[in-house]
Amino acid sequence: MPIVAQSTETTDWVSRFADEVIAESERRAPGAKTSAATAPDVVVASGLSPSGPIHLGNLREVMTPHLVADEVRRRGHRVRHLISWDDYDRYRKVPAGVPGVDESWAEHIGKPLTSVPAPKGSPHPNWAEHFKAAMTASLAEMGVEFDGISQTAQYTSGVYREQILHAMRHRRDIDAILDQYRTKKAPAKKSQKPVDEAELEAAEGSGAAAEDDGSSGSAGYFPYKPYCGNCEKDLTTVTAYDDDSTELTYACTACGFSETVRLSEFNRGKLVWKVDWPMRWAYEGVVFEPSGVDHSSPGSSFQVGGQIVGIFGGKQPIGPMYAFVGISGMAKMSSSKGGVPTPADALRIMEPQLLRWLYARRRPNQSFKIAFDQEIQRLYDEWDRLDAKVADGSALPADAAAHSRAVRTAAGELPRTPRPLPYRTLASVADITAGHEDQALRILGELDPANPIASLDEARPRYDKAEAWINTHVPADQRTIVRQEPDAELLKSLDEPSRQSLRLLLDGLADHWSLDGLTHHVYGVPKVQAGFPADATPKELPPEIKTAQRTFFALLYHLLVGRDTGPRLPTLLLAVGQDRVRALLGE
Repeated sequence: MPIVAQSTETTDWVSRFADEVIAESERRAPGAKTSAATAPDVVVASGLSPSGPIHLGNLREVMTPHLVADEVRRRGHRVRHLISWDDYDRYRKVPAGVPGVDESWAEHIGKPLTSVPAPKGSPHPNWAEHFKAAMTASLAEMGVEFDGISQTAQYTSGVYREQILHAMRHRRDIDAILDQYRTKKAPAKKSQKPVDEAELEAAEGSGAAAEDDGSSGSAGYFPYKPYCGNCEKDLTTVTAYDDDSTELTYACTACGFSETVRLSEFNRGKLVWKVDWPMRWAYEGVVFEPSGVDHSSPGSSFQVGGQIVGIFGGKQPIGPMYAFVGISGMAKMSSSKGGVPTPADALRIMEPQLLRWLYARRRPNQSFKIAFDQEIQRLYDEWDRLDAKVADGSALPADAAAHSRAVRTAAGELPRTPRPLPYRTLASVADITAGHEDQALRILGELDPANPIASLDEARPRYDKAEAWINTHVPADQRTIVRQEPDAELLKSLDEPSRQSLRLLLDGLADHWSLDGLTHHVYGVPKVQAGFPADATPKELPPEIKTAQRTFFALLYHLLVGRDTGPRLPTLLLAVGQDRVRALLGE
């Protein structure tokens, strides 16, 4: 049974939206409840088009309503989080960088995504299922509870038949609304740089944002697009329709096929996107759904849908426009570009709690970046500091709320690493040991001699995530390779102060053999050499001590790994081991 709790915080963005969602839901069904538990389901929605890898920008389309839905659940309300899989959308282009896909897939452009073959080697039956599967697995790992709806299943089973017939009966009303926003400067756009359709899809969130808004011709406007009965493509034009008999005639411009069908019995087509989306709002009773930043422009699907939804007897959902999510310097993410990271890519190198936190701590209209470079270590340090503050009660309320949303849902706590050692330390150990688990356990066991780690499982899954980051995102020339033999030439060239610093380090090595002890000792050597106590604070020391420390550290790195820099020295020393450190430093 779900854990029912009060709102974790009344001032963070999630709680504010939860307040609005509950109030809006009650306005739509006044008097329909006696308590939160018996009220009608609160419906929030996301839309994802499995037209290619579903990336971390698309994840915001899911995480925004998920976090709000989860807060509503914590307050005891029943919630349906619908994820509408727009798998009946047309296949628009062959995305770059997808393994097992070549230009031969271009022959399927115009077909429904569920009619396109999956990439070579995929165990899934079609293109849409291949990309849905990866996203579904990632959402499960992140604790996202949802009710998935396949639009292929909805349309081909006739679920929306009455809505389609209703739209066709009211096609002139729909056309009049759309006509208010149709540009009068279309010819000028031909000379502009083409718009990346995938970016539009990501920006608009649900469905095929770049799709046209229906076909117009001598027979009038029609908000319905059949898929061809011969070639399966949507390159069709409705040429005639009779409201009484529902007889519809269409012609395919791709293969020349034409036929007349009864729309009251025909299930091989769909409403155009700007009509389809508001139809679904009404059909599902959606109260909350976010949308991409491009919805601020006139004529966007969300804005137009706000008027068209009334034709279906529904209301437009409330919900924020969300900003783009970047990756290590990328301003925006587009699934049309090869190699754009997905949630599965992120979860290979970070725990679900950290990924949830990145989406929970920023308001939807704030852009942010997800680090796949060295910045991930700083993010983990920040997360661990917050974890400690929450544990001792010193975290600010909004920060504590974001933390709570990251580590648990209304259903309970997400699995977590029993001994969450610093990510940068784990990454260094994984780097130095190069996959040797016995060596990794030895080093990790020496980090805290008073409470040694007994099994790598205590450090998992964080250790595995850090190891994956080292192996997949750190260039080979930045990996750490410990010297096999001492650098005799460098040792011979050292002056007396440098030799003295090495003697001071080696003399105290055994007494300080722990992570904290070595940290104190390594930083203390230049202080002692200059005549100050090893525990002197920076305020008690002249500025030149910092220069001396940098010089000493560079010498150690050269003698141990042959470079100016490397993993944190205390971790590196533990990894190399006392005997080998002494040998490499010339003892």
